[in-house]
Amino acid sequence: MTVPSAAEGDRTEPADADPALAALTGERRRLINLAYRMLGSLAEAEDVVQETYARWYAMSPEQREGIASPGGWLTRVAGRICLDQLRSARARRERYVGAWLPEPLPGRTAWPEPSGDDGTADPADRITLDESVGMAFLVVLESMTPAERVAFVLHDVFRYSFAEVADVVGRSPAACRQLASSARRRIDASRAPALPTAARQARAVRDFKAAWEARDINALLGVLDPDAVAVGDGGGLVTATLHPLEGAETVARFFTERPRPAGLELRECTVNGQPGLAAHLDGAVLSVYAFDVADGRIRRIWAVLNPEKLRPWAED
Repeated sequence: MTVPSAAEGDRTEPADADPALAALTGERRRLINLAYRMLGSLAEAEDVVQETYARWYAMSPEQREGIASPGGWLTRVAGRICLDQLRSARARRERYVGAWLPEPLPGRTAWPEPSGDDGTADPADRITLDESVGMAFLVVLESMTPAERVAFVLHDVFRYSFAEVADVVGRSPAACRQLASSARRRIDASRAPALPTAARQARAVRDFKAAWEARDINALLGVLDPDAVAVGDGGGLVTATLHPLEGAETVARFFTERPRPAGLELRECTVNGQPGLAAHLDGAVLSVYAFDVADGRIRRIWAVLNPEKLRPWAED
C-alpha cells in the first residue's frame, strides 16, 4: 500500500453517488496522508482515520448538518487525535527494543511538483511533496516535539493557515508560527547541501547492492560516506543492531561479514518514494532498506526488520 502525495485526493467516486457522502468519504485518503506524516506509521494513521470517522457518525444528523465544512472538521479531529497519539508515543517508544524507525511504504508513486504557487511564498517556507514522505524527512520529524510536528506538517506540508493550525494544536497562531519555524530549522539542519537527483540516488543504491552481494568491502567503502550511519529496527521481534553503526568501515564490515540465509534475494524497489532495497526469502519480505544520499555517497541507511512494520510489503 502506498500513501500518495499530499495534493492528491480521491477522484474515483461513482457519478451516481450521493454528493455529500462522496465528499465525506473522499477525505479519507487526504486524512491518511496527513496522519502518516504526523505519526510515521501507516497502521496508526489508518486507526486515526477510523476513529475520526467514528466520531463523525457518533453525532446526530442535526449536529452533522450544522457543520459548515465537514472536511475541515475531519482535519481538526484527526490532527488532535494525532497530537494525543504523539504525546503518548514518547512513553511507548522509550520502552521499544532498539531504535524506532518510521514504517516504510512500498510502491512507485509519481510525486507531482507543487502547483498553484503565486510566487509570493517564502521559498524557506516550502518543501517538496516527495521529500515530505521520505525516510530521512520522517526521521527528523521524530526528533520534534508533538506540537512542532503537527504544526509543521499542517502548515508547511499541507498548507493550512496558522489560524487553522492553532485550532488543532490549541495554541495561538503566533505560537504555531514559532513551532513551525523551530521545526523548519531542524529540517534545514539535517538536509544535505544539495539534494541528489533520483538518478544519482538510484546509482548509489545499486552500487551498494552490488558490493553487498559480492561482499566487497572496498567497493562498499567507495559508496559510503566516511561518516555513514546505519540504524536497524527489529522491535525486539527479530535480531537487529540495538545501537547505530557509525563510520564507513564499521558499516561496511557489518554488511560484508553478517551471515545471509541461503536463497536471500535483494531487490531494487521504491521505499517512501525513493530508491531502496528489500530482502526477499521464500516469498516473504524480511527487511527493507532506505537510504540518504549526498554527493553520490550513502550517508544514512535505515533497515526496518520489524515484521509488524512490513505488513504492507507482503507479497501477493
